[in-house]
Amino acid sequence: MAKTIRVAIVQARPVYYQLEKSLSLALERIESAAQNGARLVVFGETWLPGYPAWLDHCPGAALWNHPPTKAVYARLRENSVAVPGKETRLLAQAAADLRVVLVMGINEQVEKGPGNNTLYNSILIFDADGRLINHHRKLMPTYTEKLIWGLGDARGLRAVDSAVGRIGGLICWEHWMPLSRQKLHLDGEAIHVALWPTVHDMHQIASRHYAFEGRCFVLAAGSILRASDLPAELELTDAFKRHPDALVLRGGSAIIAPDGSYLMGPMYDRETIMMADLDLDERYREGLTLDVSGHYHRPDIFQFSVNTDPL
Repeated sequence: MAKTIRVAIVQARPVYYQLEKSLSLALERIESAAQNGARLVVFGETWLPGYPAWLDHCPGAALWNHPPTKAVYARLRENSVAVPGKETRLLAQAAADLRVVLVMGINEQVEKGPGNNTLYNSILIFDADGRLINHHRKLMPTYTEKLIWGLGDARGLRAVDSAVGRIGGLICWEHWMPLSRQKLHLDGEAIHVALWPTVHDMHQIASRHYAFEGRCFVLAAGSILRASDLPAELELTDAFKRHPDALVLRGGSAIIAPDGSYLMGPMYDRETIMMADLDLDERYREGLTLDVSGHYHRPDIFQFSVNTDPL
């Protein structure tokens, strides 16, 4: 494995709640990043088929027994990703054909069996040979997100070996769950993917802190959403009605070094493919001053265990 690798964050708009069109856009952007030398390509939180920002930005969306919200939820479920399924096969094939490690945030549906009306906020990691090497469901949906996503478990709360090194990921406010962070630190991440809907100021702080604490590279991935992308079934605020091009999600993607400094970004307010070259040995140089899984870890004092059973 090369000591220096090129990585890419795709900061873009999907075709919101249209899975087939969004997947087509994703495949185009994966190919573009690979053609420019990227060996790791990352998309933001629930990029397929889009983050449900309407929960917080459409008045009345969280009302009890609200027919427009029910209609949006049904459409979101219809356009969510089954694992495994057609979409995962196409993503796996793209990763294998282009020889890239691919990290994709998805709205996940369960096609059959218990819980088949519940969605999950998930991360999929495909290795450069097309294998799905990790599947993590967000442990705790945040605030209004509880309306649509179920609770994940710890089966995918881990770092895994890949063609670009040891890689792991968390979703949004999981970065404020100290024990989730420690689990991945103990797993020895070289590269951490931090998936957000948009990487605003506090999310930048959490991402930079994660890099500093874990002595690893962090790819903080955000998305772009315009007011006009919000579901037509739901009411818009007067400001969004007047300004349909206003940005609801502003991106803010960034690539962060193991000392917490920026290598690239943050980049706001436009669609882009952000790229940087990572010197993987840097994490060992920075590990001299802090290693929360090594000489700054006291297993003789602290007991740590994780229930990784399917729940």
